[in-house]
Amino acid sequence: MRVTEKGQVTIPKEIRDRLKIGPGSQVEFIPDDKGARLVVVSGNLDDSREDFAAWLKSMSGTFDTGGMTADEFMEWLRGPRDELGPR
Repeated sequence: MRVTEKGQVTIPKEIRDRLKIGPGSQVEFIPDDKGARLVVVSGNLDDSREDFAAWLKSMSGTFDTGGMTADEFMEWLRGPRDELGPR
């Protein structure tokens, strides 16, 4: 790879694809005994959104509020909100 005047390099497409490096990804160059290593700090933002969506779907139905509504659960969790008065 050739380094530009600004110190930029182009990561070959084969490596970007293999490491899932895309727009928005963050990488670091870490010096070692043989030179430097490319380390992916955070992958493609689109992949992280998909990963989060998959995690969220996997968690669906795992939280049991004991039949309480969301409002009832929040009141149980936080305590009554005196400033609002009775509902």
